[in-house]
Amino acid sequence: MRLFRHLTLYMALAIGANAAHAADPAALEALREDSLRRLVVHSAPKAVSDQPFNLADDAGTATLQDYKGKVVLLNFWATWCAPCRKEMPQIAELQEEFGGEDFEVLTIATGRNSPAGIRKFFDENGITNLPRHQDDRQNLARNMAVIGLPITVLLNRDGEEVARLLGDAEWNSDSAKAIVQAMIDAE
Repeated sequence: MRLFRHLTLYMALAIGANAAHAADPAALEALREDSLRRLVVHSAPKAVSDQPFNLADDAGTATLQDYKGKVVLLNFWATWCAPCRKEMPQIAELQEEFGGEDFEVLTIATGRNSPAGIRKFFDENGITNLPRHQDDRQNLARNMAVIGLPITVLLNRDGEEVARLLGDAEWNSDSAKAIVQAMIDAE
């Protein structure tokens, strides 16, 4: 049965990779399995906020528009969030496998999270390859309609939101990897 699911998943990936539209909603929806079934794929891309957030280590500020040209998995999280602790190492696996010119994981701690607390969280969970950015006043989170944590948002290369998931998910699953690969290939 598992083999059949994987074959179906990879066939859907092949279809998605050949899609004429950059982020074909039907192709992405076909790749959702298990915990990724809760991923809401939008029928059309949505604009994102231009609110700045703080870069790690007091390196200044950035906006989501600074990441145009890449597929981005944007994760809003907090140090006190138990589901965030569970999924962050899985998200780090996506960055390890796909990170580069075409894809980037962008993690933004929203609300009251001290830089020391964020470093401790990353150290305790063995996270070495993800950014420790902050949205301490929650301006970006508010503008992006973050209503709970974690929330993960997929952005296309044009910097538009194409999908979002409220709550944790298995971001190192075959389904998640197929979705990311389809977005990279289709763009």
